[in-house]
Amino acid sequence: MNWILLIEQTLNGLQLGLLLFLLAAGLTLVFGIMDLVNLAHGSLYMVGAYFAATFTAWTGSFVLAVVLTLPATLLVGAVVEIVCLRTLYDRDHLDQVLATFGLILFFNELVRLVWGPAGLSVPLPEFLSSSLELAPGLIYPSYRLAIIIASLLAAFFLYWLVARTRIGMLIRAGASNREMVGALGVNIRFLFTIVFGLGAALAGLAGLMAAPISTVEIGMGENVLILAFVVIVIGGIGSIRGAFVSALLIGLIDTVGRAFLPDVIGGFFDDEFADAAAPALASMSIYLLMAVILAFRPEGLFSARNG
Repeated sequence: MNWILLIEQTLNGLQLGLLLFLLAAGLTLVFGIMDLVNLAHGSLYMVGAYFAATFTAWTGSFVLAVVLTLPATLLVGAVVEIVCLRTLYDRDHLDQVLATFGLILFFNELVRLVWGPAGLSVPLPEFLSSSLELAPGLIYPSYRLAIIIASLLAAFFLYWLVARTRIGMLIRAGASNREMVGALGVNIRFLFTIVFGLGAALAGLAGLMAAPISTVEIGMGENVLILAFVVIVIGGIGSIRGAFVSALLIGLIDTVGRAFLPDVIGGFFDDEFADAAAPALASMSIYLLMAVILAFRPEGLFSARNG
């Protein structure tokens, strides 16, 4: 086995998993606390990527674009929650699914109207456009390494916010019994706006970090949203820790599988079939993992009350 390739693909899987965690963390917060099924969460990922492209073009600096994109995406999330989603809290999940699916169509057409139908590209920041030698023979792109570090910092910040601060205490209490929290004088509507805005900012962070290594295009959040839902189902709905562990598992399974399954399958079939079958089997393995975990632990790897 090529150990250099294995380490590279492991790092790529870690990077993908951490991006999925940023998207899934906001999704599981919203569902666990607000009991809201938000199919439009991937649209906020897309909006974050478009904001990053726009602010990078305006300022000429990717760092400034990051600073501007996070509050802008948080503001968009807060407006969406106040204007569109507050009326859905007392409705059943089918109504929420239909309404937020409508938001997907709205955001796609809004982006088409504002930015046009053509995709955008975000140049890599100059100071992160090179590669680093992590070990003899192991060369890894600086930007992908920066994604891993930034995502880990965001994960630690989220843990600190939820577990160690007063707002985190209210978030956890709201997830357990929002009626009681409201009876104690906490403004539940404002708390929900904060939670939804935080989830939107996390989705925007994932989108802006993915923008320089992918095409910024309409609908880009829809495929990754499916993986985000798989993450929170495997990890346990409402569990931040579960979302973190599950996202890393999925990122590693998908990336390492795509890299090494062609060689495994090629030992039994021709190379053309192996190259075509390997990506499909890597994707299928994610859903197989979900089915196995749900068969033995229907609540997921971690319950919401355990983090």
